[in-house]
Amino acid sequence: MLLVTLCACPVPAAIAQANGATPEVAWRPARPKQGSLVVLGVRTRAGDSVLAVHGELAGEPLHFAMIAGWFRALGGVPLDAADSVRARLVIEHPDRPADTLTPSLPVAPRRARRERLRAAPEFVQPPDSLADRIRADHDLVRDLKRRAHEIPQLWRGRFQRPRPSAVTDRFGVARVFNGSVQSHHLGVDFAGRPGSPVRATNRGVVAFAGELYFTGTSVLIFHGAGLLTGYVHLSRALVAAGDTVATGQVIGRVGASGRVTGPHLHWLADYGDVAVDPLDLLTLDLAAPLTGRPRRRVRAPR
Repeated sequence: MLLVTLCACPVPAAIAQANGATPEVAWRPARPKQGSLVVLGVRTRAGDSVLAVHGELAGEPLHFAMIAGWFRALGGVPLDAADSVRARLVIEHPDRPADTLTPSLPVAPRRARRERLRAAPEFVQPPDSLADRIRADHDLVRDLKRRAHEIPQLWRGRFQRPRPSAVTDRFGVARVFNGSVQSHHLGVDFAGRPGSPVRATNRGVVAFAGELYFTGTSVLIFHGAGLLTGYVHLSRALVAAGDTVATGQVIGRVGASGRVTGPHLHWLADYGDVAVDPLDLLTLDLAAPLTGRPRRRVRAPR
């Protein structure tokens, strides 16, 4: 069974439904935040034959599976999304044209603080001599994020924390280096002394283990069906690319490599090329009920 949860408390799903001939489309949470995971569901009327359901959200493919009476998929809402994000869902039938649904999901703003940091100038504005290396790192990681869609789902059961320690910095924080906003914090930081163990948050295959300019010693794990997690600024990686890892397996040690101000673990999650809050993984349940009040027509002829 697929088990992965989105919110600690049940949140009514947003439901879009037309007349009896139109499939239902639902999602939870009803109003996802910028940079969050969302579960989408499609349900056809009783007796309707379906060959497959596929589609995309924010330009990323969706991977549907039949769970508890709905075709369900995990998706990601971009951190820079406006007040809504549109999905395109296609339901293939064996005996008639496909249904194409285009629901618009309302998006809530993510209110995040600014964090002011000071760092050596070469890390804030790397010298031109490193441009090729930084570009190569960026291209490598982006390619791995895209390849996560080619991997079948590997995760099993619930995701767990990579460290039992306190969260010291959250997703979405604006990073102000030396007085200038340079980036947003696209992960969650956990406290840890150098050498403390870092654990895989779920089953997967190691996509990368090695050095990157900004994140130092890094381990990236394919969980499949579009999902990838990363564990960076390590002092040591204990796995290699291609290794299959189990939930809770020690994959590295806390460190201070790359662009950091001190030892800690930075944990990240991406759905394809969309960075999402990894803490959403800890409470994600694809099988949770998708119920709510019908909202609007979403069917668009193909």
